Amino acid sequence: MSAIYDKLTNCVKSVRAKTDFVPKVAIVLGSGLGDYANDIKVECEIDYHDIEGFPISTVPGHAGKFIFGYVGEVPVVCMKGRVHYYEGYPISDVVLPARLMKMLGAEVLFLTNASGGLNSDFSAGTFMLITDHISCFAPNPLIGPNIDELGTRFPDMSHVYDLDLQDIIRQTAKDEGIVLKEGVYAQLTGPSFESPAEIRMLRTLGVDAVGMSTVVEAIAANHMGMKICGISCVCNLAAGMTANPLTHDEVQAAANEAAPKFKKLLTESVKKF
Repeated sequence: MSAIYDKLTNCVKSVRAKTDFVPKVAIVLGSGLGDYANDIKVECEIDYHDIEGFPISTVPGHAGKFIFGYVGEVPVVCMKGRVHYYEGYPISDVVLPARLMKMLGAEVLFLTNASGGLNSDFSAGTFMLITDHISCFAPNPLIGPNIDELGTRFPDMSHVYDLDLQDIIRQTAKDEGIVLKEGVYAQLTGPSFESPAEIRMLRTLGVDAVGMSTVVEAIAANHMGMKICGISCVCNLAAGMTANPLTHDEVQAAANEAAPKFKKLLTESVKKF
């Protein structure tokens, strides 16, 4: 048994010692959505510190706990505070939570994040449905010996973001009167924001939004056969697109302002999954 899989199974045992709740949908709450759990019927909360071997989020605005409960009638597990590669964890730890939620029973992974906008049609507060991603900057979490218990050696990536789930989110946004853009997301390692030259490169590659999370989680979840969808909240225009310097406070403020609509879109979409 690989050390990575051994650690993962120990985390599952640690959670199962505290709850037998089986989620259908796993939700990763990005910046600005930290209090989303207040809007669900909570059955159980487990602090990351109470899970043996679990990586701990160190980013301001990211609490560290799993919330088990219901969105409408749908059983969910919310990851309140994600782990980022830039915090110094190995990439296997960064994707451990996504893998763990799958092993607890989740069939769908709903990824959310705060991002920088590269598309000139975007502005702070824009919601972008992730239709595809570019992964060539953060380490691929599948590098190394394949863990056969999790998935195949060479997983197909043609439709990482499930087409049916995308349609549900589009229709939900329309029904709720929420403007929803679409585009390609790229994850860079951070923690520094991208340089203007890097943003020009990404725009040339066809990227619409950039951030420091999400893609590696999607790769690991796809490897395990989960259905995946994602929404990015564009919290600022990327470096070089305006004269303003970028700060985490700006990102957090824009995410907080957009949070009510983001929560509505998330909730009403999950109810239809």
